[in-house]
Order: sequence, then structure tokens, then C-alpha cells
Amino acid sequence: MFAAWASLADTDIQAIDASTRLIAEAKTRLAARGVHLELLLLPDKVGFYEDRLPQGKTVSASVKQRYDTILGSLQKAGVDVLDAKRLFTGLRADGKDVYYRSDQHWTLAAAEATADAIAARIKRSIPKVAGVPGSGMPLGKETRERRYGDLADLFLPPEQRAAIGRETFTVRYAAESLPLLDTGKSPVHVTGHSMVQAYYGFPQKLSNSVDRPVTVNWKSGNVGPWAVLLEYLESGGFRDSPPQVLVWQMYEPVYGLGPQAQGHWNNASIMTPQQWQARLRKALGQ
Repeated sequence: MFAAWASLADTDIQAIDASTRLIAEAKTRLAARGVHLELLLLPDKVGFYEDRLPQGKTVSASVKQRYDTILGSLQKAGVDVLDAKRLFTGLRADGKDVYYRSDQHWTLAAAEATADAIAARIKRSIPKVAGVPGSGMPLGKETRERRYGDLADLFLPPEQRAAIGRETFTVRYAAESLPLLDTGKSPVHVTGHSMVQAYYGFPQKLSNSVDRPVTVNWKSGNVGPWAVLLEYLESGGFRDSPPQVLVWQMYEPVYGLGPQAQGHWNNASIMTPQQWQARLRKALGQ
């Protein structure tokens, strides 16, 4: 199953470049505050499971190239990012699923491999990560849970949901007695949508790999990445204790949807690009 995030037919190059300009400005302004921006662009699920599309649905050549188009736009703007599509392609070649069948979210295998790759990039960019060695989060054991995926649960009537069936989610909870990853001081902060919540494994694996605490703020996909970033930058947590590294997670299908994308983000998240830029500058004291 697939969420109707974006067109399977068209790629809006102008919209992609407009989003890139905002991201590049954020990178520059964060750097002026001593914060390294690590953009994490996750690839579209459909690119790995095109054979599971409903009958008659196909993906255009431009959409198949959309992730690489976005990477090219970012590179031209001086924003170097992890090629997560290549990483996921390698996982699929090894026989591992990267997204759940009836859910929009990534698997533990994809989340943890991405966390390791982002941790390696952080260590290259920041040779001396602040904090105490050994303070990363120990990983708990893998467990398996049977439930309906969110796409089946939210969008299908009972009969169709029963036909799709439950699937097995592999999760790795943090060791008991450890605090949640949403408060406190940390040299690394993650902001994004529900992909980066602890349930799917990314933040705790990142903490384990960086060997430092990691904090997180996330919202559901209808809030959009622009408002979620501002939520953190305008918070007391950022003001009082800015991180060395800010991991900002975005999703390929909605990359070209700017902060003004009515009908995609909820009403409270809608703003013009100029309003977003003004709030960014104010939050960073610039």
C-alpha cells in the first residue's frame, strides 16, 4: 500500500529548487550559530516496490529520477547529503525490506542502517563531538509486534483491512530505565516527521552509533518539515542549549512542497516562504 503523497507522473523542478534555496539558507544561518545541518532525505517507498502498485498505475521516468534530481539541486546549492536511496537499494539487494507492506514507515533495518550512515557523516564533519564518551544509548533486544499498518488501519474499511491483514513490525526498544529521547541536553538533535520517532528505531541507533545522547522532536506528516524545524528552533531547548549537529529529516515525495503548500500541511503550519525565512532568522537571532 502507498500513501498519496505526490504525483507518480510529474516532477516540479522549480518547486524542488525553491525548497533547496530555503534549506541552503537554513544551513548557512545555522552554521553561523555553530550548528552543523545534516539533511536527511528519505527516498519514496514506491521506488522500491513499484511492482506492488495498483493495476494501471505506473511511475514516470522523471519521478523515477526525482531523488537524484533533488540531490543534484542540493549539491548545486552547496548542501551535501547522504544518498539514502543508494543505501536502501543495497539493503533491498540483500533481501531486506526498507518499508512495511501496509504502512508508510521504514523498517528497523532501513532506520538503523541510515542511523549508522548519518553517524559516520557526523563524525567526519565534527571530529570532536561534545559530551561524555560512553553516553550513547544502549540498544535493547529486537522484538516483534503484529498489528495493522497505518495505511490499512486509517484508510481501509474493515473488510478490506481484514483482507490485507496484520503484518509483523520489528522494533528495538531502548533499555528500560533510560529516559525518552525528547528532552534534555545533547550535541545531536533530530527533527522530522513520524519516521524519526523512537518506535521505528532511528534516534536510539543514532545515539548508540554517535555514542552521545540524541534528542528528537517530530510531528505527523501533515504538519510538514518547515513547521517542525521552526518548532525546535523557536523552543527554549534550542535557545538554552543548541546542539552541534541538527539532523533535519525530509521525505522525497513532498520535498517540493514549500511552507505555503495549502491542502498538504495543516492550517497552523501554512506560511509564505518569506514568513518562514523571517521566523528562521528571528529564532537564530539574526
